[in-house]
Amino acid sequence: MANGTAGSSEARHGVLFDVDGTLVDSNYQHTIAWWQAFRRFGYDVPLAEIHRAIGMGGDKLVAHLLGDDRDTGQDEELDSTHGAVFSTYWPALRAFEGAGELVRRCADNGLTVVLASSASKQELGVLREVIDADEAISAATSSSDAENSKPSPDILEAALEAGGLEAANAVFVGDSVWDVLAASELKIPTIGLASGGTSEAELREAGAVEVYKDIRALLDAFEDGVLHQLATSSAGT
Repeated sequence: MANGTAGSSEARHGVLFDVDGTLVDSNYQHTIAWWQAFRRFGYDVPLAEIHRAIGMGGDKLVAHLLGDDRDTGQDEELDSTHGAVFSTYWPALRAFEGAGELVRRCADNGLTVVLASSASKQELGVLREVIDADEAISAATSSSDAENSKPSPDILEAALEAGGLEAANAVFVGDSVWDVLAASELKIPTIGLASGGTSEAELREAGAVEVYKDIRALLDAFEDGVLHQLATSSAGT
């Protein structure tokens, strides 16, 4: 794995990737896992509402769905139950078609690639195996790297630091409204992917600068999009 934190006399340009729902087709497994966790503690939360909150950190998701009058003493157990149920899906997880190719193409074009994930370290290891492009990934974050979860921008700030990047020289690729909102806090443009289950209209309304149906569509338009422009800027520095 490349080292993304080494110093350089020139400004690095890079791409931050959300992982769940962006590179790995896992949003609906997360939805089911949260639904089962809520049911265990007696909460009947519709699956559609849970899915629309996927992309938030676990603590924010619980507060968003259950409200301030919930028993907050159950929050940690809810999160742990979700994690335990989700881990049963690990062997079946698959990357979106073209995910590894996109990561490698970004690296081959001179961009520093950082996974901006808030998964646990163990779960991140599983996700990296699924993506199968470690040679092109310079750095990655996990839940231990940020105090506040999305839509707070902490994990993106940690990803920038891990990759030796400045916000002005980075692009974020994500699949949820919460991704776009977190990146906008740092003035990082976001490329939205609708394959996580959020519509193009919602992603654009949140502020995404480009939206694609899926990774393959992004790859097909690579030469005309923001990632190629960023790579060209990097080559010119």
